[in-house]
Parts: sequence; structure tokens; C-alpha cells
Amino acid sequence: MNDWPEGREGGYGRGSAQPQPEGAQRMRHVQRQQPQPQRPPQPPRPAQPSRPSRPSVPAQQGPDAYGGYDSGYNTGQVYGSPAGAPGAPGAPAGPGGPSGPGGPGRVPGAAPDWRKRIKVGSIVLVSALLVTSVTTYFWADSKVRREVDLSKVIERPKEGDCTTYLIVGSDSREGMSDEEKKKLHTGSAEGKRTDSMMILAKCSSGNTMVSLPRDSDVEIPSFVGSQSGKKFPAQGRRVKLNAAYAEDGPELLVRTVEHNTGLRIDHYAEIGFAGFANIVDALGGVELDIEEGFKDEKSGADFKAGRQTLNGEQSLAFVRTRYAFAESDLQRTKNQQKFLAALASQAATPSTVLNPFELYPLLGAGLDTLIVDKDMGLYDMGQMFFAMKGVNGGDGVSMNMPISGQRGGNLVWDKAKVQQLVKQIQNDEKVTVRGN
Repeated sequence: MNDWPEGREGGYGRGSAQPQPEGAQRMRHVQRQQPQPQRPPQPPRPAQPSRPSRPSVPAQQGPDAYGGYDSGYNTGQVYGSPAGAPGAPGAPAGPGGPSGPGGPGRVPGAAPDWRKRIKVGSIVLVSALLVTSVTTYFWADSKVRREVDLSKVIERPKEGDCTTYLIVGSDSREGMSDEEKKKLHTGSAEGKRTDSMMILAKCSSGNTMVSLPRDSDVEIPSFVGSQSGKKFPAQGRRVKLNAAYAEDGPELLVRTVEHNTGLRIDHYAEIGFAGFANIVDALGGVELDIEEGFKDEKSGADFKAGRQTLNGEQSLAFVRTRYAFAESDLQRTKNQQKFLAALASQAATPSTVLNPFELYPLLGAGLDTLIVDKDMGLYDMGQMFFAMKGVNGGDGVSMNMPISGQRGGNLVWDKAKVQQLVKQIQNDEKVTVRGN
């Protein structure tokens, strides 16, 4: 069927057989326009996403009235947006797309690499802990008071297979105000004396803690004065053990312990009243199970039976009380062992050692009054605390030095048992000796 008006069959563009197009002719039903150049073929436009029904606007094909630029307005394309970009026709819906939560125009980012993030975070955390540990080590090491020179101790016993510590609690009031002395019931005596003494042997066969009662009957041997450097010959003097410390300090105390036991002391550690109480408070107290309540006006102790948490003031009263017990100093040494083991159990834990907010206050509280030998480092101190913790955890033995009787009010050691005990420690054997 022919759509052209009658008499126009075979016109140009409709299958005319003429070699040239006919001249322009007026057609009443067609508006005259300027001829326009032929546009190159356009690639097919991507399929449009389904949209809600709206009034239809005929799409403009080919050049528009503004110089041949197809704005794409009628197709819903965002001005200047390339096909496929977010918000452009044919762009997939989703995050960053028209219907995604990112909103129009948002370019979707790559999915987070959680494995990489965890790896980087772990490296940062480990690095921070390492820096903190190193910083803490050098800070604490600079605060340690290495004042005891064991090289001045003469005629020493042979070295054993275990590492031995002589741990001393002194009644030093150094750094305490009058108010603190009154609060802690320490009195105001000048100088310092030993308030407690014990040997801690760290062995592969098991750790052993042996308390040395301050009233122990011992002989003062020959020694070299720690300050004068003068040698004093043995005179056969027998005194209470704490008198050796009062006469010439830690070096003579070590010399006296070694002479009367035959056991070599590898390290010396001493702490005063203030440092002891401050360490307990820095830990937030020490939990202890007191089997039987007791009260003592001199030390300030007033305890009821049962499990309870002791602060610094209460802890000092607990370890100093002697007059409330029938066994006097022997019971006190047992309480001291029990408390130190509990203290070590709470201090030597990963939550304390690896947490700078716990470690700094703890070290700062005790280092000012902690006195050790010149060869003792922070590693040795850590080993000492972990050894005490092991005793409290059942990995070892705690005991008093075996006693055979008394002499003039002094406690006499059982020589046979002491020799057996020392031999077992020296040879790193399981300790079978039991004291009082």
C-alpha cells in the first residue's frame, strides 16, 4: 500500500528509479525544514530500568534544536553523567546507586579487608606493648637501689644448683611522716632493724621458703666491715640473728646466715615498712584467709576469722604481730610466709605485668624503699616473685627453720635437720625436711 499522496509515487527516498533526486516540491502537509547532515549511527542505548508510570514524552532522536547535542533529558539521564555511572541509565541499583543507601551519585567503595585490618591492628598493639615494656624496664631499673655489695662477704660456701634469695623486711621508717608512723603503729625509732628474714630457694625440683626467726641463736663469724673494710676476727659471740644486721648491715647478715647454715646466698632483697604498705595499696589490697582472729595493740592488729581483703595498714599489722600468739615469733614467721605468698600470687599475674596502668603504680610504690644487691636485676626480682607464687600454689615447701630448743631465750636450730635441708637445696633435690 502506498502512503504517498496521489501522483507522488517513486519520489526521492521512496524507491525512485531516477539517477538524481527530483527538485524540491511543495507538499502542503509537510513543514519545510533546512536539510541537515546525516549523523553517524549511534550505538544502541542500554535498556532503561523500569520506572513508575508517568506522562509519556516522545524521545528526541537525532540532533536537537541546540546544535546537535542530545542532552538525554527525555531519557532521564543525569546531565553530564556517563552511561553506567551511578544515577545514569542502566546503572545497577544498590549501594551508591539510585535505590541504594548511599544515595544518588555515590561511588560504591571496595569491601573492607578485615583480615588486613586485624593484622595491622595486631602489629600496632604488639608494638605498643613492646615499647611500654621496654620503657617500663628502663624506668624501673633506674629506680632500683643496688646498695648491697656481696663481694665484701668473705669465706663463702660453694655455689649450689638452686638460686637462693635472702629476703628481709626491715623496720625502716625512711620517708614516713609522723602521721604515717602513727597510723601504721611503727613507732619513731631511729635507724633500722630486721623485722623478718627468710631464705627463698628457687629450684627445678620445687621452690622452698624457709623463715629465719629473728630470735635465732647464731654465732657472729669473722667478717670485713662494709664501710671500714677492716677485717674483724671471730670471737665466738652468740647473739640473736637480727643483731648481725644491727651491727654492720646486710653484708654481715649474709655472712652470718651463710656461716651458720652452710648455704650460699645468691641475691639479697630488703624492703621497709612504707614500701611494703604502699605495694599492697597499689594492688588494691591482698585477699587472705585468716584461720583464727587475733588482736594486738602494739602492731594495731584487729582481725576476725575468715576470708578478707587487707589494705596496706592492715597487712603491715598482720605480718608484724607476735605478742598475740603463744608461739610468738614462730607464729609470726608463718603469717609472714603466708602473706608474702598471697601477695606474690596477686602481683605476678599477666593482668598486672602486661598492664601499664597496674604495673607503673605497683613498681613506683615499692622501688623507692627496695634495696637489693649490686648484681640483682629486674629479671631476678621477677624470678623471686614467681618463685614465691609457686610456693603459694603448692609447687614447693614453706617452713620455719627446724628448732631443737632454746638457749637463754634464743631459739636453737636443729643442726642435723639444717644440714640435711641445706644439702637438698644445694643439690636441687626435693626437700623432705620439715621445720617447726
